[in-house]
Amino acid sequence: MKTISNPAPAKWEKLARRPEIRPDKLRKMVNDVFRDIAKQGDRAVLKYSRKFDYPEQTSLSVEQSMIDKAAENLSQQLKQSIDLARQNIEKFHLSQREVSVVVETVPGVTCWRESRAIEKVGIYIPGGSAPLFSTVLMLAIPAKIAGCSEIVLCTPPDKFGNIHPAILYTAQLTGVTKIFAIGGMQAIGAMTFGTESVPKTDKIFGPGNQYVMAAKRYAQLQGVAIDMPAGPSEVLVIADESCNPSFVAADLLSQAEHGPDSQVMLVTDSKKTIKEILKEIDLQIALLPRQDIAAQALKNSRAILLNNLDECLAFSNLYAPEHLILAIENSAEWVKKVINAGSVFLGRYSCESLGDYASGTNHTLPTSGFAKAYSGVSLDSFVKKITFQQVTEQGICEIGPAVETMAEAEQLLAHKNAVTLRLKETLSKS
Repeated sequence: MKTISNPAPAKWEKLARRPEIRPDKLRKMVNDVFRDIAKQGDRAVLKYSRKFDYPEQTSLSVEQSMIDKAAENLSQQLKQSIDLARQNIEKFHLSQREVSVVVETVPGVTCWRESRAIEKVGIYIPGGSAPLFSTVLMLAIPAKIAGCSEIVLCTPPDKFGNIHPAILYTAQLTGVTKIFAIGGMQAIGAMTFGTESVPKTDKIFGPGNQYVMAAKRYAQLQGVAIDMPAGPSEVLVIADESCNPSFVAADLLSQAEHGPDSQVMLVTDSKKTIKEILKEIDLQIALLPRQDIAAQALKNSRAILLNNLDECLAFSNLYAPEHLILAIENSAEWVKKVINAGSVFLGRYSCESLGDYASGTNHTLPTSGFAKAYSGVSLDSFVKKITFQQVTEQGICEIGPAVETMAEAEQLLAHKNAVTLRLKETLSKS
């Protein structure tokens, strides 16, 4: 990690930049893949799946017998852990159900809003060196609670054509309706257009590498919604001298091991704290199986020394991290100053790993600064909010004349006439 001491605020914007990805090559590649899938369906998807994942693949669907056997290949301890996480995630997302409130804006005019599930949702689950079965929990559980009628899951097969059993087990546990052995851009393309095997979905969820993210953005151009624009995983830790340096180092490395394009940021008001944490990073990274990946990520990462914690929070709000850890004394007292962040972890024992797996909050979060405008996935992500209104004769008499005046001012006389006709009818009855 590169250390920067007391940078002027004018330089913060540059320090907050993420590693750049060349978009030109990505756009062309995604365009080619999507064009082929739109024209050739399963045939094109299989072609790309054989090229990028499993050369001998013949079928896109995962057989039910393989799904049923998945539980046999998992330890009882892992299954119990998954179930604990399921219960916590379910409890937290059930609390997000909205109660419809009917409001009478004026006498005779009532308005309210109701939620309706998105009918068909697609879930993308990375399955390479880190098969993210935890993401199945984070996406399928709120989809099921929302009442989505079809939950389609795509995840890449390994070089032997297998899907990690934990992904299959968790998918079955959480109510996924269809599972396909498809990864990368071709998975997003299949769920965007629909093929002979894969249903067309209304909204696509899930993390992925730069190719998957580019494909999701392209899906939007084809009329399919996505959970959020996103990029590589990231964390920003604000630490003071009260922190445990080994804890902070472990938190930074837990994000760095996601991928070489991940970014971790340490922001502090203590030079001593930086030295202690960097020393711990050197000790801990040597013990990680994914140390090469973490080391690459650390090249994109920074330790920034600022004058005080107020400046640290200001920098964090500019950066708008996916994950924000407040490893500082009296961390709860600083909550109100957090403006931009995907998910926040307060105090000594609130490590980001807990949110990734089992605390109950959702780990599908905005990255690349999008936390300035986007929320993480929640129950709301799987529903649409429809407004309703009902107007009586008294109600149209209350607001009708104002609507006539406004419509006429905008020269939309058909709008005015729709009100005028009704007002005349009410007057004829009196």
